[in-house]
Amino acid sequence: MSLDELRTLLARHARPDWTTAIDGVLVSKVDRPDPPAPSMSGMVLAVIAQGSKRLALGDRVYAYGPGQYLVASVDLPVTGQFTQADPEQPALGFGLTLEPSAVAELLLRAGPGDTPSAGGGVPSGIAVSEASAALLDAVVRLLRLLDEPRDRAVLAPLVKREILWRVITGEQGATVRQLGLADSGLSHISRAVRWIREHYAEPFRVEDVARRSGMSVSAFYRNFQAVTAMSPIQFQKQIRLQEARLLLATHPNDVTGVGQRVGYDNPSQFSREYRRQFGAPPSQDAARLRSTVRAPAGVLP
Repeated sequence: MSLDELRTLLARHARPDWTTAIDGVLVSKVDRPDPPAPSMSGMVLAVIAQGSKRLALGDRVYAYGPGQYLVASVDLPVTGQFTQADPEQPALGFGLTLEPSAVAELLLRAGPGDTPSAGGGVPSGIAVSEASAALLDAVVRLLRLLDEPRDRAVLAPLVKREILWRVITGEQGATVRQLGLADSGLSHISRAVRWIREHYAEPFRVEDVARRSGMSVSAFYRNFQAVTAMSPIQFQKQIRLQEARLLLATHPNDVTGVGQRVGYDNPSQFSREYRRQFGAPPSQDAARLRSTVRAPAGVLP
C-alpha cells in the first residue's frame, strides 16, 4: 500500500528541477529511457517507486527498481541510464540528501546496542537494498507534508531523522554510519575524494594524498578502490573528462582550451581519452550535447 501512495505523491509533486518545498528532498519523474550519461552521484538516499535504473561506478554495475533504495555515501563519478520509463508509466523516485552531521547526531543519541556492529573493512561508496515497510512508510509521511504547509516546518525534520535512522539500522547501515564517524575509513576516503575533485586539473602524487588522508599508501590504495571502484588516478581522469564535457557544452569550438583547463597538456591524449569515455570525439560530442536535453543522470530515477 505504501508503494502505491508513494507513486501518487511523487507524480503529483514532481517538478522539472526535481526540487521540493522540503530542504534536501528531491522528487523525480522521467518519461523516457536515455542513453547512458555521466554525472556525479551526490551523497544521497534514493528510493524508486516506479521504473528502473542502472548505474555504473568503475567496473561495478548497480540496478534498482520499485521498492528498492540506493545509498551513495560519497560523491562519485557515475554513469546512469533509465532502463524503464515511458509516458504511461514514468520512472518515479524520491531522494534525500545525506548529511554527515545528521548521521553523527543520531549515532550520538543512540544507546549501546541500538545499531548493528560494524563489519570489517571499508564499504563501497554505493549500495542497493530492498526498502523495508517502515522505511517506505516514513518516506510517504514525509511527502504528505508537501500538501500540509502548516505542519511542514515542525514535522519534516522529525520524519527526515526517522528515515535516516531506518537506513542507519538497515541492511546498508554500515555504510551510512561510517559517514557520521569522523575517523572512519569512509570519512578518510571521502576527504581524499573531495581533495581530488577540488584539484582535478593538477598532477598529484598518490603518496601525498594518502598522507593527507592519514593513511599508509597501501591502505589508501586498498580503501580508495573499495569505496570508488577506481584507483586515485582513474578517479581523477573521470572527473577531468566529466568537467570537460560540461565545459564543451558551452564552449564547443574550444576543444584544445577545454582540454588544457581540465589538465590535459596533450590535445591528442585528451581527444583519445574523451572518445574512449563518451563514444565520440570532443567536437562531435559537444554538438550532440547542444542539441539534446537530458534528464539528470545521477542516482535518482
